[in-house]
Amino acid sequence: MPLSVVILAAGQGKRMLSDRAKVLQPLAGRPLLAHVLDTAAALGAAGVHVVYGHGGDEVRAAFAGRPLEWALQAEQRGTGHAVRQALPAIPDEHQVLVLYGDVPLIRVATLEALVERAAPDRLVLLSVLLEDPAGYGRVLRDKAGSVYRIVEQKDATKKELQVREANTGVLVASAKALKDWLARVGNDNAQGEYYLTDVVTLAVKDGFAVEAVVAPSAAEVLGVNDREQLAALEAELRWQRAQSLMRAGVTLIDPARLDVRGSVTSGRDVVLDVNVVLEGAVRLGDRVRIGAGCVLRDVTIGADTVVHPQSVLDGAEIGERCVLGPFARVRPGTRLAADAHVGNFVELKNAVLGAGSKANHLSYLGDATVGARVNVGAGTITCNYDGVNKWPTTIEDGAFIGSGSMLVAPVSIGAGATIGAGSTVTKPAPRGALTLERSEQRSVPGWPTPAKADAAERDRRIARGTLPTEHAAGPKPRS
Repeated sequence: MPLSVVILAAGQGKRMLSDRAKVLQPLAGRPLLAHVLDTAAALGAAGVHVVYGHGGDEVRAAFAGRPLEWALQAEQRGTGHAVRQALPAIPDEHQVLVLYGDVPLIRVATLEALVERAAPDRLVLLSVLLEDPAGYGRVLRDKAGSVYRIVEQKDATKKELQVREANTGVLVASAKALKDWLARVGNDNAQGEYYLTDVVTLAVKDGFAVEAVVAPSAAEVLGVNDREQLAALEAELRWQRAQSLMRAGVTLIDPARLDVRGSVTSGRDVVLDVNVVLEGAVRLGDRVRIGAGCVLRDVTIGADTVVHPQSVLDGAEIGERCVLGPFARVRPGTRLAADAHVGNFVELKNAVLGAGSKANHLSYLGDATVGARVNVGAGTITCNYDGVNKWPTTIEDGAFIGSGSMLVAPVSIGAGATIGAGSTVTKPAPRGALTLERSEQRSVPGWPTPAKADAAERDRRIARGTLPTEHAAGPKPRS
């Protein structure tokens, strides 16, 4: 049977104490709802329907590019009422899987096991065994082990509260049956709400089989209601992703101090030091080593490259056997060929470094094309921005750029050229030549060295009005 997914995402999340809708709170750098949508997409559903409410415009805008059906729940009157908003757009012959926008860690395999049990005359729900099920509805079974009811925490008796099997709210049932049951669900309960869980009782009355599949782990079905729970899910997801990398052969110096906020592919014998953050799509070749405190976002790094600590690489392609950092910043559009070196406090933006080229100290290369075997001296800057436009700099193979040089774009440096240290280059530098640009150095003899006046002299100068006012009060007392 075709499958439609309904995701409940209308909650305000008052305990988050945030102006942002709860399903937009970030988990591993992405909204909670994004994780659930990715899971739903992996199931190959015929349609995904999102029930929204609080912060609706913001929620819809955040996922404007996705093929989703949106259903507004203007008043939050319970989970049953929420699902009912989406059902008119779902054909009767579909099976409906209900998920939650604030339960982001549920695995595709778990849901596939649930969907496989679905049938037109069967309701299948996902339960979980908890040491402390406080706050959860309890799954009640008869002596034969069949589910006959789910009771919410506030409506449960003392005996029912002893049950450890809890309802996750995730279920699968036919759209036709759900429409019928939800039309019959009442709100005679402690909350005055229309509970989705009440369809279990109605299903039993109508002769439907009701099954509960127990989730493999409690972590999968944890929801988010406050900042502490969000932090707990962050830690759980961080550990899961660290485990995945280690199983793929990556050495993590401390798995608890790694943040993976995207997708990572890795070669053999990759080593990641502590406090590394990986965002977007990151591809690491064989034997890549990433130092402590580095941030990598949407980068590809070739085999045997070393990134020293505290470097930030964003939207770049790094070749094999390169060395970067420490404290290097590589910005989008940058490409490094094999054996290139980018040293401490060097920034590159939309720059190409050829094979074996080096910029090792305190330099900025923006909108630059640098050939092979070029040496860029300390303090070199490509002056690429005139306040309105960005201009290119071209440095051909084998050039040597002396320290402290300003290359005012648009400008080109010929192959094998040498730029003398401290030069400001505004015109093309010819191939194989030394280019210098320096003002005349002068020395002024007898230049007086400033000296501090003693107290008596200071008083005389104050009286004459020749001491600057900022010095008149004398030295400041030490704090």
